[in-house]
Amino acid sequence: MRIDQFLWCIRYYKSRTMATEACKKGNVKLNNKIIKPSKEINIGEIIEIKKKQIIYKIEISDIPNKRVSPKINNLYFINLTDISNLNKLKNQSLYKNNKRDDGKGRPTKKERREIDKFIN
Repeated sequence: MRIDQFLWCIRYYKSRTMATEACKKGNVKLNNKIIKPSKEINIGEIIEIKKKQIIYKIEISDIPNKRVSPKINNLYFINLTDISNLNKLKNQSLYKNNKRDDGKGRPTKKERREIDKFIN
C-alpha cells in the first residue's frame, strides 16, 4: 500500500490529497528518510508525521484493505509518540482559547472597523 493511502486509511489526514501534499512537503518520514507519496510500506516500519508543529511517531502493525473507522484504526498502528510532544498539543490548545479583554491592547480588525464607522 502507498504511504499516502495508508495515512488516509488510518485517518491521520482527511483526504488523500492532504496526505500526498504532506509527503511532498517533507512532513512524512519513513524510517528517518523523507519519502515520496508513492512509496510502498511494509509491516514493522516506523513513520514520523509532522502536523501542527508536533511530530507523531507510529509503527505499522497491519495494513488495512480500505479506510477504517476511527474506533478501530488503532489496530493498524502502534503509537510511539513522545509524551512531551503530546503535552505541547495540550499547551497549544490552552493558549488558543486565550482571549484579549475589551479595551486592552491594540484594537482588533473588527473593533477598528467599528471605530472607523463611528468617526466617519
